Amino acid sequence: MSTDKVDQRNIVIIGGGIIGCSIAYYLSRHPSYSTSTTNIIVLEASANGVAQGASGKAGGLIAKWAYPREIVDISFPEHVKLAEEHNGAERWGWRFVGCGSWDGKGEVLAESGSGVGKGGKRKSLEKTLGFEATTPASRLDKGLPDDLTWVKEELTTSYSPMSGPDGTAQVHPYLFTTSMLDLAKEKGVQLVKGTAISVEQVNRHVTGVTYRDRSDSSRIETLLATHVVLSAGAWSPSIIPSLPITATRAHSVTIHPKAGVTISPYVLFTDITLPHSLSVSPEIYARPNNEVYACGPGDDSILPDNVDDVEVDLAACQSITNHVGSISQELREGVVDKRQACFLPVVRTGGGPIIGEAENIAKGLYIATGHTCWGICNAPGTAKLIAELIMGRKGRLRNLTKLVPSRFL
Repeated sequence: MSTDKVDQRNIVIIGGGIIGCSIAYYLSRHPSYSTSTTNIIVLEASANGVAQGASGKAGGLIAKWAYPREIVDISFPEHVKLAEEHNGAERWGWRFVGCGSWDGKGEVLAESGSGVGKGGKRKSLEKTLGFEATTPASRLDKGLPDDLTWVKEELTTSYSPMSGPDGTAQVHPYLFTTSMLDLAKEKGVQLVKGTAISVEQVNRHVTGVTYRDRSDSSRIETLLATHVVLSAGAWSPSIIPSLPITATRAHSVTIHPKAGVTISPYVLFTDITLPHSLSVSPEIYARPNNEVYACGPGDDSILPDNVDDVEVDLAACQSITNHVGSISQELREGVVDKRQACFLPVVRTGGGPIIGEAENIAKGLYIATGHTCWGICNAPGTAKLIAELIMGRKGRLRNLTKLVPSRFL
């Protein structure tokens, strides 16, 4: 056993989304962590606390068939482990789900629209399929599972599974993110509300993070730091402008079916042909407690300065509601609870996410962003890797050369 003296670590995590809160959790659970030698602060810009962006408004899909494989192979088992250790089924809605691609026709309801938010052009949300979809030989062989009863069989052309029974799961992203922070706080992690302005450095080593106090905009403070983790999602380039991160806005709604209606646990990637040949592809996520989440396509609207200022286009939300209602009476008759929008961080040059130490900028600066739509899925894997980098175990990182910051900066 090494007898080397452990230097004091002051770690500042910029961004209280699912990546930042998961990193705080894994740092606080690392074997080398001690409150006597390590101080961890999560710096969050929202006045409303953590998980106010995509980390609170995403679908919550966890999939073995996600990408990149290097992170998924670490992250999926970690999700399983976290759920077992902390009662994730009750605490954040962890469960395995059926998942498939649904193709068919939608009924006429109202003027549907495209689901794209006002002020932006359509963008893909970057999801990929698992199993190869196949076309049934006849309409009698549509492939609908027996318990998938909340989409109309007569409107279905085909259903194709995207994974086996243990290949796809889900969490409620807001509950997962806030749970990660709560569990980290039990070990001494602190939350500070403020907007990061800059990462300070001396001789190419980080020394702190300067931020504007959220409760008093005239007050500017600096948190001393030996290590800084930038995990601010789509807002990360506001701190490191050279990061090739762009933002994609996505709208979503949550629906509560009528009392007595049971929605079986499936996630559907749909391809719906509406009258007049309009094709739409909402994603539908059945959640525990009979809540249903549905999202539409992305758009390239302008990213606001703060997550609290994200604009929601109600017309886009209504289009999503109409689209999913066109194939499901249960969803059509349900009550829309939330109408929301968020921004996903996408690596402009392709690939990603970007994970690791940005030594070409400053020693002690770590990047963890650019997860596209897979941030919920890949948060534990990303967090485990960043914690190992900072706390001193780096062997696993040899397989992550495609994701290191030096490839992108």
